[in-house]
Amino acid sequence: MDESVFQDTECILQKVRKNRNRYINEAVEFYNMVQKRKILSKELTKESWFVKEESMKVLAEFENLQNED
Repeated sequence: MDESVFQDTECILQKVRKNRNRYINEAVEFYNMVQKRKILSKELTKESWFVKEESMKVLAEFENLQNED
C-alpha cells in the first residue's frame, strides 16, 4: 500500500473508530462490487449490439417477404 494511502487511512480510522481490517475489507468489497458492475455493463453492451444486428437481419428478411407479395 502506498504510504500516502496508508496515512490517509489511518487518519480516517481514528475518526470513524473502525478496525483497520474491517475498514479495508469493506473498501475492497465495495470496490469489487463497482468493478463487477462495470464488467457486467460492458458485457451487456456487447450482447446488446449482437442482438441489435440479429434483429436488423430478421427485420430485413420480413421486409423482403412483404415486398415479394
